[in-house]
Amino acid sequence: MSIDVACGELAFVDLTFAGLDGHPGPGEERRSQDLLRSAGGSAIIAVGARRLGLSAAVVSPIGADPDGEFLRAQLAAEGVVWAGRRVARTAVTAVLPADGERAMATFDPGEQVTAAELAAIDPRAVVISLPRLVLAPSGATVYATAGDAEARADVATPFDLASVRALIVNEREALLMTGASEAEAAGRELARRAPCAVVTLGPRGALAATEDDLVHVPAIAVEAVDTTGAGDLFTAAYVWADRVGAPLEERLRWATLYAALSVRAPTALASAPSRAMLAEAGAAHGLQMPGGIELSMKEGSG
Repeated sequence: MSIDVACGELAFVDLTFAGLDGHPGPGEERRSQDLLRSAGGSAIIAVGARRLGLSAAVVSPIGADPDGEFLRAQLAAEGVVWAGRRVARTAVTAVLPADGERAMATFDPGEQVTAAELAAIDPRAVVISLPRLVLAPSGATVYATAGDAEARADVATPFDLASVRALIVNEREALLMTGASEAEAAGRELARRAPCAVVTLGPRGALAATEDDLVHVPAIAVEAVDTTGAGDLFTAAYVWADRVGAPLEERLRWATLYAALSVRAPTALASAPSRAMLAEAGAAHGLQMPGGIELSMKEGSG
């Protein structure tokens, strides 16, 4: 088996309380209009990549419980390979979107991917967080990500980013990792450590810094209903655009557009489009699919 991209982070089940008119305060109860269950965590990146035509795998422990059965079924329905192991319980996040923002509470059973599990599927590329960079198989192209905890850990003991293809972080993470006061300076500083540093800026778009260049693209204006997973889908689209040979600015533009389209409905994946839908939206914004895409991408390959 060989896979275009493997996601080596924990997969979750997201429980989304949709239609809240605000986040509850201490001692307060609010009622949602709906309760939705969907794939979360690394599954968001993998499903996004698969919808864009890459073969994709989630290499994550998933529980031998009802949530785990649901998550495995969701991955299978999307054509995503699950290459992890069964554990006792599945990671779950409660998501409360309101007023264009969200609050979350997460249960993490403490299980993680192993190097052997990643190597077994022979991925051409891996998306993985900073502490697990050492698990990436030799020869795979690595796209590194970080959360708040990983960004803080990097301050104390910087991770070696020299061999990654790109580091993809949000503005808060970039500022934490560098101590810079603004995103452009943070991007330039991170580009001294990684060949390419990509910083997402929310409603201000995204920037990418390399040793010789700094590129900024604006955001696409949409009405945000639920921003959960927008960063994950940005990563999925960036990896896709890179794998099909798009230059840096186009990678940013495709990724920014894909993330924007995803926030229009509750849950991360409800409005994450297919490649054909993205192509149509891209054309409306002056983007053309990278040349030779049919030769580079095979639906269901791997």
